[in-house]
Order: sequence, then C-alpha cells, then structure tokens
Amino acid sequence: MSAQAFHVHDFEPDTGMKGLLPGAQFGDSFRIAVSDDALDARQAAERMFLRLPRWIDGLMKLRNLVVAPLGLKTPTHTKTIVADSIGPFPVISATPQRLVAGFNDGHLDFRVVVDVTGRVPNREVTATTLVMTHNLLGRVYLATIMPFHRIIVPAMLRQVPD
Repeated sequence: MSAQAFHVHDFEPDTGMKGLLPGAQFGDSFRIAVSDDALDARQAAERMFLRLPRWIDGLMKLRNLVVAPLGLKTPTHTKTIVADSIGPFPVISATPQRLVAGFNDGHLDFRVVVDVTGRVPNREVTATTLVMTHNLLGRVYLATIMPFHRIIVPAMLRQVPD
C-alpha cells in the first residue's frame, strides 16, 4: 500500500464520535483504502489486532511490564477471538460498518473505532482512537504513549488489506 493511501489527521471528535466516549479530550483518525467490498468492520478490526507485526507485539509486552506496577490494565494480546472481544479489547458495539472496542480504567477511558465505508474503488477503513483522561497518571500515560501510538496505529491499519 503506498504512503499516499493514508490520510492522517487529528480531529475534534464530531457529534457521533463524542457519543462513543462522552468527555473525550483526545481523538485521532487514520484511514486506508481497501479493495475488498465484502470486508466488514469486525474483519478489519481482526486483521488490525490479530496480525500484529512482531515489533508491535514486543512494544506491547514491554508496555505491560512497565505499567503493571502502576496498577494499569495489562491486556494480553491473544490470537483467539471470542464474540465479545477483538484481541485484548472488549467489544462495546458492532455493526457491519462500525466496531467499537475499548474499556474504562481508573486513569483513562479509551475507545478504538473501526469504520468501513464506501464501495470499491472508494472503500476505506478508518481507525479512530478516543481518550478521556481522569487524572495526572492518565495524562502522563497518554503523553508517553502518543509518539508510539502515531506509529503503531498506521502499522496496524496496514495489516487490513490482503
């Protein structure tokens, strides 16, 4: 997939997105063109979260080791999908066009939203992240992971096209 296929932008969550995480202070979105008219949001999310490049899996394991003593959730990335989760994240809602996953924690709440829109040749998969921090730990954590997030999410999105 060429670099031009990605449209990366930060955004103020629109009304529809704000409803997915009321009070969200951060939101960003990454998009990629796909050529599969049959692809739905769950399949796109599975490809993103279950086909992790090794370097991302390594970073996630390191993250879990570092944050465990702080009492932060440390989900395990698993290759097994159950009906109510995508990789380590519980599914909050799902339609063929949109899957919303994430959880609430003491330091922050987050949602990852995977949308599939359009028809080939204008079919796109968009990954949106929404975050609401609750305290200093949440703000420090978000600031610390943000440089990694901006590299990891596009890399995960590149796993969607076959």
